[in-house]
Amino acid sequence: MPSPPATASRRTARSDGVEARHRLLYAALRLFAEKGFAKTSTREIAQAAGTNVAAIRYYFGDKAGLYAACFAEPLGGNAGDLIPFFEAPGLSLAESLHIFMTGYVEPLRRGEVVRQCMRLHMREMLEPTSQWLTELERDIKGPHEALVRILCRHLKLAQADDDVHRLAFALAGLALQLFVTLDAVDAIKPSLLRTPRNIDTWSDRLTRYALALVAAEADRRREAQATRAASRAPSTRAAARSERQRT
Repeated sequence: MPSPPATASRRTARSDGVEARHRLLYAALRLFAEKGFAKTSTREIAQAAGTNVAAIRYYFGDKAGLYAACFAEPLGGNAGDLIPFFEAPGLSLAESLHIFMTGYVEPLRRGEVVRQCMRLHMREMLEPTSQWLTELERDIKGPHEALVRILCRHLKLAQADDDVHRLAFALAGLALQLFVTLDAVDAIKPSLLRTPRNIDTWSDRLTRYALALVAAEADRRREAQATRAASRAPSTRAAARSERQRT
């Protein structure tokens, strides 16, 4: 029997490698989510994935590298990847917020993987490793600061104050709440997340809710400014009368 071409052998090897890496990643995600980083061994992960421990070193470097990969790869990336898209120059506020919300809810299409990722994030918060600082900077602080910059431009502010930060946290919370309450949504109204079309509807609705929050904050600022102006007016008139009396 003739030997297969070298190119076919390389293609098979690459395919096998991708599959082995995939099995390691998802076996590790499940185990890390259930038991945490410290209580999960590389031998246990390799056994669950049907590979050997050396494969972990080959594909991920070490256990910490595999753990870090579990936070981004199963969801198709991380929140920081969205920043160049929703903060792109020339976008309207509605366009920026729609890109933001769409990017955040897209992983909901991945079903059980999303639940495992949420358990992993929760466990990392309860039993933090060095990965927590990476997650804080990349997936929380980075997108938050980008939202703050967008809001400052829309509200015509030279710099952010506490209320801009409150608003940015509230906007992100609209999307994040879906992930936190996945089990509750499934129990109360499972149809809301049943199909890709349902998830697209969430993107649209969350964008509208976010725009309403921004509009409410803009109104609050205008009212506060008008109140301050009105409170200054009597003292200004009194000062003018006093000046006229002296002259």
